[in-house]
Amino acid sequence: MISSDSSIAAAYGGRAAEYIEIAGALEQMDERDVAAVVRWRDETTGPLLDAGCGPGQWTALLAEDGRDARGIDLTESFVAFARSTYPGLPFEVGSFRRIPVPTASLGGILSWYSLIHTPPAEVHDVLSEFARALAPGGGLLIGFFEGEPREPFAHAVAPAYYWNQETLGELLVDAGFVVTGGERRAREPGEISARPHASVTAVIPRSAG
Repeated sequence: MISSDSSIAAAYGGRAAEYIEIAGALEQMDERDVAAVVRWRDETTGPLLDAGCGPGQWTALLAEDGRDARGIDLTESFVAFARSTYPGLPFEVGSFRRIPVPTASLGGILSWYSLIHTPPAEVHDVLSEFARALAPGGGLLIGFFEGEPREPFAHAVAPAYYWNQETLGELLVDAGFVVTGGERRAREPGEISARPHASVTAVIPRSAG
């Protein structure tokens, strides 16, 4: 687990400047993705965490209108850039495998194309950590590349894996979530990525009943 985090941090750290140049601003993101994150944000209450925040642009979007939002990322270069670009927001170097917040303290967690680098056998543990950190009624939004579940693909920076809504949904239910929806869209000419996109939303039930 630690070696996986270390290798991901090293891979992104070695190409952080390049990544920031091509995908480090909200204006470079697909408008449909921005709209999806905004819709999800506005359906949540309470503090928000951008898990695997990268350069911080999604954290800044979560923090609009005075929302309490923070970002966490393995890559020191990303966190340094995020702190300098969005000085009013808290960013921390760390792993979303061990989120540094009390149990049931978050209203929402965004994992936007950050879970894709987690080895498939370890995804359930990460989802369980998300469930621990979320308060009853708290929401989760995961963005990922759609394909044969658990199959690796040639990501430009670090090893990554395809998922689909059905398989991730099963893992989410096992971790204590209720799946509430999701979206799919094909890759279009001109996009940075070259693969189909998908997302899934889920919540922690407010009570066992």
